[in-house]
Amino acid sequence: MYRREFLIAAGAPLAARATGYRDYSRCLPDHLRALAEDAYQRRNAALAAITSPEAIRARQQWARETFWRLIGGQPERTPLRARLVGAFKRPGYRVEKIVYESRPRFHIPANLYIPSGGKPPHPGVLFQMGHSLNGKAAAPYQKCCQGLARLGYVVLAFDPMGQGERTYYPRPGGTLTRLGSADDEHTVPGKQLLLAGETSTRVQVWDAVRSLDYLAAHPMVDPGRLASTGQSGGGTLTMLLAAVDDRLAAAAISCANTENLACADFNPPGSTDDAEQNLLASGPAGFDRWDTLYPLTPKPLLVLVSAKDFFGTYSPRYIANGQEEFGKLRRMYEILGAADRIGWRETPLGHSLSYELRMEIYRWFGRWLQGDARPVGEEPPVEVERDETLWAAESGNVVRSFGGLTPYQLAREAAARIATPQRPGGIESLLGVVRPAAGLGAAVLGRSPSRHCDVEAIEVRTAEQVWAPAWLFVPKRPDRARPLIVALEPAGRNPRSLEDGLWQQLAGEGFLICAPDVRGSGDLTPEFPRGAAGHGRSHQEEENYAWASLMLGQSLVGQRVTDLLAVAAAMRAHPAAEGRRLVVAASGKMTVPALFAGALEPSIAALYLAGGLASFRSLLEAEDYAHPLANFVPGILGVTDLPQLAASMAPRRVRWAAEARWDREAFFVL
Repeated sequence: MYRREFLIAAGAPLAARATGYRDYSRCLPDHLRALAEDAYQRRNAALAAITSPEAIRARQQWARETFWRLIGGQPERTPLRARLVGAFKRPGYRVEKIVYESRPRFHIPANLYIPSGGKPPHPGVLFQMGHSLNGKAAAPYQKCCQGLARLGYVVLAFDPMGQGERTYYPRPGGTLTRLGSADDEHTVPGKQLLLAGETSTRVQVWDAVRSLDYLAAHPMVDPGRLASTGQSGGGTLTMLLAAVDDRLAAAAISCANTENLACADFNPPGSTDDAEQNLLASGPAGFDRWDTLYPLTPKPLLVLVSAKDFFGTYSPRYIANGQEEFGKLRRMYEILGAADRIGWRETPLGHSLSYELRMEIYRWFGRWLQGDARPVGEEPPVEVERDETLWAAESGNVVRSFGGLTPYQLAREAAARIATPQRPGGIESLLGVVRPAAGLGAAVLGRSPSRHCDVEAIEVRTAEQVWAPAWLFVPKRPDRARPLIVALEPAGRNPRSLEDGLWQQLAGEGFLICAPDVRGSGDLTPEFPRGAAGHGRSHQEEENYAWASLMLGQSLVGQRVTDLLAVAAAMRAHPAAEGRRLVVAASGKMTVPALFAGALEPSIAALYLAGGLASFRSLLEAEDYAHPLANFVPGILGVTDLPQLAASMAPRRVRWAAEARWDREAFFVL
């Protein structure tokens, strides 16, 4: 026997024991896959049952009502207070620069392109922007608006929330954002809105509805021939508008986020995106992104896609998922005898409103809004204007020029209208917490002696396809007066678990210490998604898993509470825990799930919270805040807040330290 072969053989028992560990990086993704598969099967069954026009109409009504419910309800229509602030002429069209209010003091700057020729009233097109920093001034969007105007359409192009003249986090003295991207302009306030039961989706959809109000009422526009189009995020917003506004006579969506989470072979965390594109609690509702287009049936719909987007922009499921869902929607058109009114066009080019896609939009609207049997042969002459030429605000920013509200201020005002109950209620269902099964125990994967204690490697099955690994530090000289401490840290179970680490030191003093990982932390940090490195690397971040969890109906903080309650139950059943009080200690961002667990579980005798969030309301005290989405719970302020949770534990003790640093002596007085 060669020496290498001998070493392998000698090491065989250790290798066999190591197989007791599982691939924990798959637990959170596999759990989300199961939720997505359940939503996929339920949605498919509902769609397959539709075989008549009456059933389609019922589905359309359900889709519209469900969408409004998911995003927070339909706002009140208030005066637009539109004003014309400037205009200029170009060959074949003129541009009016206007400002109106989708909500009181919430300003929208827009450009109205009006054909110079033809006989009014003209068909009207609402053009919605992708995530360009300069909004409506982006070159491909200007070209499409100019092209449509020269082809006889009145076109309204408006800046979305956080872009162009509506940049809400501008650089000092500048007009572009100081944040990382236009996506951040949507998501930073979008997360704050969630706390008050509001959504970025609702804000942006209502902007589109009110913009269509302005377009439809214009004397040069035929209100019976209204359409919407847009690229990327603008294509997605066109989908969202189609869900709620039956005034649209046609639509063309270009490179939109048409990927469902309720899909076959879900690739966690899926195509999560900026805040308005993530439809919260859509999984349990059996609703997904493609459902936004069902209310448009059987009106003309063109779906434009980039074949490169499945590895260049969205996830690997983008094209296959889109084709599958397009087929389901096309069947509805066929039932209604309108199969020719839905189209799919694909370009090999990347994620952009390219010349080819603009030509497809011109031809589609020409066919269905102008009755033109002759397709447009080439794009009319277009010339990109300077950003400043299109500005409706002299400063280039509507807040600077006209005052008014920002999305952050909308969030603050919404929160101010909420009186948070002093006694929490209903938090279990709000979080999506699943209580541990009776008789739950811990599986011992291995034992190792150490200087101060014996160390057990254990795991607890906390949910379907989820196991929480943990270290259990069993004192060699147990002191039953010392509590059982379940300790949660943001970095997981390993950093303080070494021989001279805090947990082994406390075990040497008679404490029984359990240090687990919970979903998304430590060894339960999820694996990288399949597909292109750029997409996989960015989407492996915790925030994307938090969005996916919210969309699939179980918040990530709720999943962590589920894990913590299961570990606590398993530890109470451990022989070494007999006669000991149960204390949960947590630091940093893990203090929030610990506090929820303490409020839900009476057997937790005390909490030691080091650092962490003081209250959810504190996240609304400033535009700039730093706290992970994993702890955000939509509508939480209407149910409870962290101080109320802590008060609800009385007379049990809650020790709350300001710094995320353990005080060793504090454990002796818990």
